Amino acid sequence: MKAKKPSRVRAAILTLLGVGENDHLWAEASSATGVAVTNERILQLSAAWACTRLISETIATLPLSLYEKTSAGKQVASQHPLHFILHDQPNSDTVSSVFLESLVASMLLRGNARSEKLMVGDRIVGLDFLHPDRLSKVTDYQGHTKWRYREANNKTRDIPADRIWHVPGFSLDGKNGVSVIHHGAEVFGAAIAAERAANSTWKNGLHPTTAWSYPEKLQPDQRKDARAAIKKLSGSVNAGDPVIIEAGMDVKVIGINPNDAQLLESRAFGVEEVCRWFRVPPFMVGHSEKSTSWGTGIEQQMIGFLTFTLGPWIRRIEQYINKDLLSPGDRSRYYAKFAVEGLLRSDSAARAAFYSAMVNNGIFTRDEIRELEDRPPMGGNAAVLTVQTALAPLDSLGKTTDSNAARAALQNWLNSSQED
Repeated sequence: MKAKKPSRVRAAILTLLGVGENDHLWAEASSATGVAVTNERILQLSAAWACTRLISETIATLPLSLYEKTSAGKQVASQHPLHFILHDQPNSDTVSSVFLESLVASMLLRGNARSEKLMVGDRIVGLDFLHPDRLSKVTDYQGHTKWRYREANNKTRDIPADRIWHVPGFSLDGKNGVSVIHHGAEVFGAAIAAERAANSTWKNGLHPTTAWSYPEKLQPDQRKDARAAIKKLSGSVNAGDPVIIEAGMDVKVIGINPNDAQLLESRAFGVEEVCRWFRVPPFMVGHSEKSTSWGTGIEQQMIGFLTFTLGPWIRRIEQYINKDLLSPGDRSRYYAKFAVEGLLRSDSAARAAFYSAMVNNGIFTRDEIRELEDRPPMGGNAAVLTVQTALAPLDSLGKTTDSNAARAALQNWLNSSQED
């Protein structure tokens, strides 16, 4: 694997032109297959596209809120300005779900996600995602670092380093995420090569390369006519048309047929390799080969996906919000957290079972469940914790037992009085 990096002279010229040290200018790596791997070519793989969308869109559907620690427990800090930014709208041009999709996709594919902190004084009033292809890091002659961003209209502007919110992906140095293009070039290069070979085979009518030989040397005009005739007979569109062999022409196969090259097996293996890179179960991107499509196996794989795939990304985003978007004074009082329960919205049976267990064990009140379902609170006993034992309020369990004992004693006394 060989990554292309600019020379010192070119780097200096790029800096003068307003383009700094950024991977997107040379974000290309070669693999053993000879295929150049770029960010765009990775996304042309259906498995890579599906894995990226699956992870980023799933995380974007989870409600992200800012919570406040109180003496009565945690509660949503809806009054805090950062809550609206995270939960609803990070800036005037987009919403939180689209912002999170871009953030996670950049972490998955580029290794890092960067956004600009929109400030009014010392207060954050918004977040603006910065496209990695238009963002570059520059250093002036005094050694000061800043970021240069090229807008959609090709105008550039400088952003101070302290205005950049950086969330790294999987990291080896504790500061920056690793590049998928460089570290996964062999995996993605092999998958791209298999796709190209398959497409070429279909284009050639499912036949390998063939040689058309003549007993005598052809004249230039004859060679041109022969090539034109052969071209009309080639390709999957013309497969099945009759072929006329004349002038002593002979046809020989000089390539490897798809069965010998195990083309289909290579493509299937490429899907599994890409899924392994993103840590996504293959069945979740439509690859159900060698896997059951129902039953306990899939359920266990889903639990693994939630725990081992989404969990690290969610935790990383939460911690970097607390670290970089909250002031030192607010960090001890507020914290950001995804509501993973949002994944249950697509499964009414699982959601009902979860709510029932929470209410019957005195963990959630009915009003809290109604709030999760975006319904108005009922108040009264609906705001009281209950347990499964006759669904009685927790603080009245002892009273209820004493009352029943007194009622039983009174009934026994009345029965004995009537007998006397």
